[in-house]
Amino acid sequence: MNKIVKVGNIECGAKDLFLISGPCVIEEESIMMKTAEKLKEVSERLKIKVIYKSSFQKDNRSSLKYYDGPGLAKGVALLAKVKEQFGFPVLTDIHYPDQAAAAGEVCDVLQIPAYLCMQSTLLVAAAKTGKVVNIKHGQFLAPDNMKHPVQKVLESGNDKIILTERGYTFGYNDLIVDPRSFYHLNNIGYPVVFDVTHCVRKYGIPSSDAKGGAREFLPVLSRAGVASGVDGVFIETHPEPANALCDAASQLCVYDLEEFLKPLIEIHNLVRKY
Repeated sequence: MNKIVKVGNIECGAKDLFLISGPCVIEEESIMMKTAEKLKEVSERLKIKVIYKSSFQKDNRSSLKYYDGPGLAKGVALLAKVKEQFGFPVLTDIHYPDQAAAAGEVCDVLQIPAYLCMQSTLLVAAAKTGKVVNIKHGQFLAPDNMKHPVQKVLESGNDKIILTERGYTFGYNDLIVDPRSFYHLNNIGYPVVFDVTHCVRKYGIPSSDAKGGAREFLPVLSRAGVASGVDGVFIETHPEPANALCDAASQLCVYDLEEFLKPLIEIHNLVRKY
């Protein structure tokens, strides 16, 4: 039995599937609130707990011309509004150690981006806030080697850890999800999340280009991942994905989320019986 990690009132790793969801990057307040309002409706109707996710900075955009977020102060302030108004625990990425404390004042979960999962100073800074640390599995790392960043967080005095799978770099600009990864990540002993929307991105193609993501694979990948026994799903959502300022080709329309989740919850509940 993996460790249960509490995020607000959510017991991650317990019997129920949980959801991490929200716009890829923090946009104008109306977009953030519209998404949160719909997520609240979906959460209440489907009885699924939600962690609201959005990034105040996307520091790995492929061009300096692309929107990279409002910055730490403005971004965290907006997440605080979402948290206060809708009651969601909130999650955001940090890219640098000096962002951890300020983000941790509001956020319940600090996320370590996949490219940075082996950065010791970043992991230690996140751990020392006492917040839950969601470590995304690097596209370059064998899944059982995720025990090393986990150990760095543990040695920093924090055992509140979540691991998120988001696919491996394969060939030219493709990400591939290997179901064996869920087995290996589960064996590390912490809740495992499947990031469905990032694994359909086509890297090297702008996310505003329709060819920059393979959204048609979202149903089959998400169902396969849930059937493999993950504890949660990570689905970036937006009211108008085509107009999103980041990952426009891979985010799911928030108004389609309820129907998308129904079979995932059914599969999860079936798997948990055995």
